[in-house]
Amino acid sequence: MTVRKVVLAEPRGFCAGVEMAIKALGWMLRIHGAPVYCYHEIVHNKDVVEWFRRAGVVFVDDPDDVPHGAPLMLSAHGSAPNVVERARAGDRIVVDAVCPLVTKVHHEARVRAGKGLQIIYVGHRGHDEAIGTLAEAPASMHLVETLDDLERLDIDVGEDVGLLAQTTLAHGEWAGVLERARELHPDLWMPDRSDLCFATTNRQAAVKRLAPLVDLLLVIGSENSSNTQALVRTAVGAGARAALRIDGPDDIADDVLVSVEVVGLTAGASAPEGVVRAVVERLAPREVESLSVTSEDEYFPLPRELRDRIRSLVTLVAFSMGVPVTAGPGDRTDRDMPAGAVLDALPSGDSEPGGSEQPAGRSPAPNTVAAS
Repeated sequence: MTVRKVVLAEPRGFCAGVEMAIKALGWMLRIHGAPVYCYHEIVHNKDVVEWFRRAGVVFVDDPDDVPHGAPLMLSAHGSAPNVVERARAGDRIVVDAVCPLVTKVHHEARVRAGKGLQIIYVGHRGHDEAIGTLAEAPASMHLVETLDDLERLDIDVGEDVGLLAQTTLAHGEWAGVLERARELHPDLWMPDRSDLCFATTNRQAAVKRLAPLVDLLLVIGSENSSNTQALVRTAVGAGARAALRIDGPDDIADDVLVSVEVVGLTAGASAPEGVVRAVVERLAPREVESLSVTSEDEYFPLPRELRDRIRSLVTLVAFSMGVPVTAGPGDRTDRDMPAGAVLDALPSGDSEPGGSEQPAGRSPAPNTVAAS
């Protein structure tokens, strides 16, 4: 059956942290040329990682594998303190692209552990963000994924206890843990503001609105993306008739579209808009609408060490040419340049990742209109 309509969730796709990290790695390539090294995937999206790999980025799982003096970027998910220390050894040129929201959780973990609290950390075992956060205070932090994990914790009655969470979780995934933790520890400390990333919350809110309105809800994003997987679970919990995670249009089998008239479409916080367009083209609907729950204008500037380096280079070039020094990234120019444009400018192979012949990251399809 032909898909009659696609409804696009808004907001979707790149969050401010992903925008910052992609632009930062793009600048590292422009300044230093290939190879540039990156500790772990810059973001959890296989298309983005493949674009950068083709452009000359070498992804490593150990900073000691990076040659001395080489440029090295630390991923957006945050790194353990010992990883940062080892990365900065050997005269490497290190830029930490950690999301500021993850930095906030790292700071809370250090401060509260320093005050003697035992910290319940709700997160996914083995996820890069969880690994980095737990390493901030390993003697004081306890990883919890389920209520059973919470019940098994060996925390003495009367101890001061706090609770932190991985930023990319669905709220429903840890609301029960929070409620039970408050029962067990009536004086439970929590941050004044939720640790959940605003972009994660916004994308989940859009999916909750969209899920009951469509025959099938597709979530674009990679399998190792926590916030993408959370969107799928949120869709199911919100009453979606069917919800499916896909990397791109090639993952949509014809039999999936049988008896499907209206498809909802969203994308995880590290999924390029170009892949969204490619999926819309694969579905070939008669009409495209959007369903918006909020708008986002959050902006994270490039990491300070990268901004300082760029300013130094701009000043050096201007001085050598005898021209006035102009502003570098971090001003309005950087704010207005989307990360998709950085991806578009990277060298690519014969075809784009995600099955699209079009470059990723540009603006949504021009026939998108607001839903009533």
